[in-house]
Amino acid sequence: MTLHRLSPVFPSATASLNSGAGVLTFRFSFVFVLSFALACLAFFANAVQAKEAVPLGDAPWVEARMVHISEELRCLVCQNETLASSRADLAKDLRDEVRDLIRQGKTDPEIKTYLVARYGDFVLYRPEVKPSTWALWWGPAVMLGLGLITALWAVRTRRKNAAADAAIDADTAPHLPQVPFSAEAQKLVDSVMKNRE
Repeated sequence: MTLHRLSPVFPSATASLNSGAGVLTFRFSFVFVLSFALACLAFFANAVQAKEAVPLGDAPWVEARMVHISEELRCLVCQNETLASSRADLAKDLRDEVRDLIRQGKTDPEIKTYLVARYGDFVLYRPEVKPSTWALWWGPAVMLGLGLITALWAVRTRRKNAAADAAIDADTAPHLPQVPFSAEAQKLVDSVMKNRE
């Protein structure tokens, strides 16, 4: 019964519907298995695809040093990604620049100093603690502390106000003097009270 619904999709099912159930089952299952295999092949083709080869420097030690240094540097165009893991074009250019500096015989601190002088402290993935980066290092903790102090102050003030309001209502409300209304206000209050009854 369900084969009639599938017949527009599988023309061979319609043709073999008249010839016998065995042929129909074979053709339908063969087409189904073949379609499923092709879908799986297309789906997993991207997962099996080879990755882009990392270009090697003049020597393996140059590449190893470049990777080590670039893990401590930040990609300038990426969000919170190291230079080593970034695939951006600018990151590739910076890695090439680091390779050139390594070939020139510069040490790791000299390379970092050169890049900081050229691009600023942002290029370091873990910037040094110094007066110009104090806001970066201590700013989140200060903001969290100020937020907690403000929240505690607000809760304490709200509790004090609630206690004070409760004390006023319980102790002094019956003893408060009645404030006389103007004639117009008294008429309005009387009409509202009559409508409520």
